[in-house]
Amino acid sequence: MISADFTPLAGLAGGVLIGLASAALMLANGRVAGVSGILGGSLRPGPGDLGWRVTFLVGLPLGAGVVHAFDPAGHGFAITSQLGVLVAGGLLVGFGTQLGSGCTSGHGVCGLARGSPRSLAATATFMLTAAVTVFVVRHLLGGS
Repeated sequence: MISADFTPLAGLAGGVLIGLASAALMLANGRVAGVSGILGGSLRPGPGDLGWRVTFLVGLPLGAGVVHAFDPAGHGFAITSQLGVLVAGGLLVGFGTQLGSGCTSGHGVCGLARGSPRSLAATATFMLTAAVTVFVVRHLLGGS
């Protein structure tokens, strides 16, 4: 059964925009659009490297804000207001991106598009971990 929240055109449009943005960054700068790598590199930038990194990072929440302005109910998730959960989640993501030598955007979007076997293994690991996490939280811990 297909959910009433299933919006294939919005998903297709988002995927196309992500793909175009990733390709544009690769063509313009020769860089992979891996968000954690871009963030990490902005903390210790090389010469002439900070401007594009900050622009990219500022554009992420601004783009979400523009979408939200046009469609306030257009997403189906909420971010917790519990500071400890946010900090723990951020630290775990940072640890995972160091452990996996990249993040979901770098491996899943750019690495797979380049046919990288390492990115295929990393993305399969991300997806399997996500599925197990959802199962544990929803079915074993009773969360939503």
